[in-house]
Amino acid sequence: MSLFSMPFVDTGVDTALHVVAAVVLIGTIAAVGIGFWKIHELPIHKAASKEHHQIGLITALTWIGFIWHWVWVVAVIIAFVDGEQALRRIRDIWKEDTDSKYVPSSEYKNEHKTTPASSVTTTHKETEHA
Repeated sequence: MSLFSMPFVDTGVDTALHVVAAVVLIGTIAAVGIGFWKIHELPIHKAASKEHHQIGLITALTWIGFIWHWVWVVAVIIAFVDGEQALRRIRDIWKEDTDSKYVPSSEYKNEHKTTPASSVTTTHKETEHA
């Protein structure tokens, strides 16, 4: 026997510890893989739950995201941001910044309708409530 003895060497416990270590290693790798997959599929599940109109685009971007990771970020943005609401908000902000004196002729015609029988100008909201 040597001065430095190694416990569990050449015993059944040695084999059992190797098996336990292998199971822990495989379980850890599997857990990391499943977690990565669930996070990677997050845009697709969000788009499906919201019945997003661009689910095909989001799915394709998610798959391409395995190769180019920045594409996955684009898929997340498209899935989580409501495009129509964002465009409406940008439009409202744009209209707030414009000069209030200037009204495009198409908007003026839609808001102020004249009746053929008289020259009285009424707004579209007044016509709805009448």
